[in-house]
Amino acid sequence: MEKYVMLADDVLVSLYREGDNEAFDTLLARYQTCVFTYILKLTSNDEDAANDVFQDTFVHAIMAIREGRYVASNQMQAWLMRIARNLVLDRMRSSRVRKHVNHEVVDAQGNVVRDLLDSDQLSECTVETQLMNQQSCSLVRALVDRLPDVQREVVEMRFYEELSFKEIAMLTGVSINTALGRMRYAMLNLKRMAQHTDLHWVG
Repeated sequence: MEKYVMLADDVLVSLYREGDNEAFDTLLARYQTCVFTYILKLTSNDEDAANDVFQDTFVHAIMAIREGRYVASNQMQAWLMRIARNLVLDRMRSSRVRKHVNHEVVDAQGNVVRDLLDSDQLSECTVETQLMNQQSCSLVRALVDRLPDVQREVVEMRFYEELSFKEIAMLTGVSINTALGRMRYAMLNLKRMAQHTDLHWVG
């Protein structure tokens, strides 16, 4: 495998497509540590979950390369991490469905209390959710696409992927307060942009 060490990622991908399995082994060796570390962080240091996602990430990568869906760009690491992140998101959604998550928990005295990490404390955007639901979906989508990247990301995760702010913070590597702040700025920007369109934003 030493003869491949100095080759660029896209060259290794081309060789693998031609049937050279050693080329992919080189890619795996090159990125396995950083990709696994990234996945471990996304899964809150759950090693079992991280191992599952890690294996699935490279299976998805193999299939994409074989099917010609990988676009040469010398951005292999970023591409692998996007695959991993999407797989973690899928696991979160599946877990939410299986557990029929509601945001109520019972304390030691049997009283129903709120899980603050996923409810009232982080539900500043409840009103915004209702507003979003009242607007033209296609127009709101167009406005969301015009937001700065970090703001668009949190809006998409919250409203389109239905993640909690705790999950958003974990996946984006920021604090919950930062995720909330980005959402606040995003909503202000959306309202400002809506004033210059035919969209009559409520509130």
